[in-house]
Amino acid sequence: MFKLTTIALGLVAALGIAAVAPRAEARSLDDILSSGTIRIGINPNFPNMSVRNDAGEWVGFDIEVGKEIARRLGVNVEWVPTETPQRVPFLVSDRIDISLGALTRNSERAKLIDYTVPLHTEVLAVLTTEAVAGDRWQDFDRPGITLANMRGNWTVEWTQQNMPNARLELVDTLADTVRLVAQGRADAIVENIDFFMAFTEQYPDVKWRVVPEPIDVAWCAIGIGQGQANLKEVLNIILFAMHNSGFVNETWEKFYGAPMLAPIVPNPYF
Repeated sequence: MFKLTTIALGLVAALGIAAVAPRAEARSLDDILSSGTIRIGINPNFPNMSVRNDAGEWVGFDIEVGKEIARRLGVNVEWVPTETPQRVPFLVSDRIDISLGALTRNSERAKLIDYTVPLHTEVLAVLTTEAVAGDRWQDFDRPGITLANMRGNWTVEWTQQNMPNARLELVDTLADTVRLVAQGRADAIVENIDFFMAFTEQYPDVKWRVVPEPIDVAWCAIGIGQGQANLKEVLNIILFAMHNSGFVNETWEKFYGAPMLAPIVPNPYF
């Protein structure tokens, strides 16, 4: 039971995630309800998903979602800070019951964990201003265009490969990335644009626009340990209710300053 298979270890290495403890049996829904607490993994360095405020309290989109899930389950929340590369290992080793933190669904992760229906999307697109011409992302792959991005983002390599004619200017934070464009030191951002929208509000005089044609849409769901069919079914029902009531989209707009670029359409059978 507690031995991680060679195949799973290979997948962990291939995904580039942190070393994991041996696989442990995930807590069942009954275990969670009996304990009165659900352990929710959140990314501690991901505004506006989850971040501590000046009072040291967790705030953000994931925090509101996690609280609502716990309320509907009738349990308390234990927040577990879970860095990006720890999300899958923490589920595999039963250190958390569910993982938030913009966990994109992909087939490799699905060999190690299970997913609920989608919670939100991430749209890879171009954020620019009315001062810069271009109706497709390919229009920004030209000399004289400077693209702002963050060091360490996977989109840096994507941009270098797919937009080689543009110049890249790298900074350290989301806010700094938006500032470069607002101040005219860069022309556009090619990234998961949803996470940048709130920062544009700091520059109300800039006429921001998102290029209509997206590059890609990723679907992010809640991660759970494998084999927990009952927990997965209950979470899916809860998520349908949260989507159908408008809770998810309203909470997204509250923290990101704009509607989800590719909103989830609730489906009770999905």
